[in-house]
Amino acid sequence: MAATATTTLPYDWYADPSVLRLEQERIFARSWQYVARVGQVAEPGAFAAARAGHVPIVLVRGRDGVLRGFVNVCRHRGFVLCEGDGRRETLQCPYHAWTYDLDGSLRSAPRSEHEPGFSREGLGLVPVSVDTWGPFVFANPDPDAAPLAETLGELPELLRAGGVDVDGLQFGLRAEIDPYDANWKVVVENFLECYHCSIAHPTLSRAIDVGRDSYRLETHPTFSSQIAEPRDGGGGVYDATGALDRGQFHFLFPGTVVNVMPGRPNLSIGPIVPDGAERTLRFLDYFFAPDVEQAWIDDYLALDDLVGAEDRALVERVQAGVRTGAIPHGQLLPESERLIAHFQGLVVSTLGAEEE
Repeated sequence: MAATATTTLPYDWYADPSVLRLEQERIFARSWQYVARVGQVAEPGAFAAARAGHVPIVLVRGRDGVLRGFVNVCRHRGFVLCEGDGRRETLQCPYHAWTYDLDGSLRSAPRSEHEPGFSREGLGLVPVSVDTWGPFVFANPDPDAAPLAETLGELPELLRAGGVDVDGLQFGLRAEIDPYDANWKVVVENFLECYHCSIAHPTLSRAIDVGRDSYRLETHPTFSSQIAEPRDGGGGVYDATGALDRGQFHFLFPGTVVNVMPGRPNLSIGPIVPDGAERTLRFLDYFFAPDVEQAWIDDYLALDDLVGAEDRALVERVQAGVRTGAIPHGQLLPESERLIAHFQGLVVSTLGAEEE
């Protein structure tokens, strides 16, 4: 079966661990993904543990001021080195105390001086690519990755054109989201269409116009966008008046979402990360302009929490259906769901495989 504009990926791709292994190897291990805030690693000695897809990484600001990233795994026996974030002079493995300098080189290994032929050379932490955009840190497990700017493409300019100055935003909070019992692609595809919004998100649909003729869909080489106008100043749900006259909901392949709601200057960003063939991890970092009122933030977050709970129920019921194997694939509406078709095309081309 070849992918078309109206046919989904085979449903067994949403539950088969062997497909996930290929996606981890060929997509997530070679792609830029949002992992942290610049503020977490702003000062020399600061570190932050994160994940780029399935790969544990640690971001480190060296004493020379350079931001570096490494696979967060000790070269000795595979122990995950760091958790959380903080400040350190070195990175020391809690298992056997192998110690690394902030440039990733192996500084010491207890008892190694008594081991004939032992050399620290070549046993430094494995590097990954890191780059920043405004207050956002991205990582790519491929140490030879092309610059982040090539993946971002026109996205920064689209945000600027919509009134969003990412450099003028301040971090507000991180929302840690309970794991979804659904394949990562199901979660992505739910994000990529608002065809379901008038039915499944009645409160959101009072706040923004989700109608077919007003809700715009755009595809770009590495990302896709949904553009929405507020309805009646927010429809009584929240105050959608302010510097931002439209919502922007962007998806950067393979798993980073960037959300902007109409109203006061705001942006949320976070990854969609597979954690098994039928389990997905997420978090969202929320940013606001310094003068945004807490009452506005509270109203906006209440709406976002409601939509998130509604989406959880949707994606988990989709997963319950696709895992049965009773139906080989689904159908897409070529216009209303064209961002899903675009995403699925990127999945297939990046995997370098044709559907059978």
